[in-house]
Amino acid sequence: MSEYKDIESKMTKAISALKEELIGIRAGRANPAILDKLTVDYYGVPTPINQLSSISVPEARVIVIQPWEAKMLKEIEKAIQKSDIGINPSNDGKVIRLIFPPLTEERRKELSKQAKKIGENAKIAIRNIRRDALEEFKTQKKNGEITEDDLKVAENDIQKMTDKYIEEVDKLVELKEKEIMEV
Repeated sequence: MSEYKDIESKMTKAISALKEELIGIRAGRANPAILDKLTVDYYGVPTPINQLSSISVPEARVIVIQPWEAKMLKEIEKAIQKSDIGINPSNDGKVIRLIFPPLTEERRKELSKQAKKIGENAKIAIRNIRRDALEEFKTQKKNGEITEDDLKVAENDIQKMTDKYIEEVDKLVELKEKEIMEV
């Protein structure tokens, strides 16, 4: 049924949003993805940092940003300072280094809780998609568009789909927690 495609598409979007949010959690090791949302004013156009420079991770706790234009160093540095990354960039005139300090045990637990909360929000979003879909099918049943059996099949299928996506949320959160707790 095309109805399912729409439901599945919405649930997939919820998973994508979860992945995006989890990437934003800094786990003590250098991950260039934390720069993905940062933009720099490049000739009046907000441009992602990764389109203005090469970004590398020479060591586990260091990101090196080398702009293709030297004059962009200051702009990139400002963007990083304004962001919520929580790392002070060091600029040597050629490259910007982001050095990630090791996380304290307390901070790891905090980040782990944050990951769980983000996961819980994703589950709520998926359950809301299920609820809306079931309401739609119940309305169709009430209007005589589908039979009682069709409704039961739809309820069963949607529940299976929901379970599959909830399981995926759990796996993603679990992976992030492992990454956070890794010393």
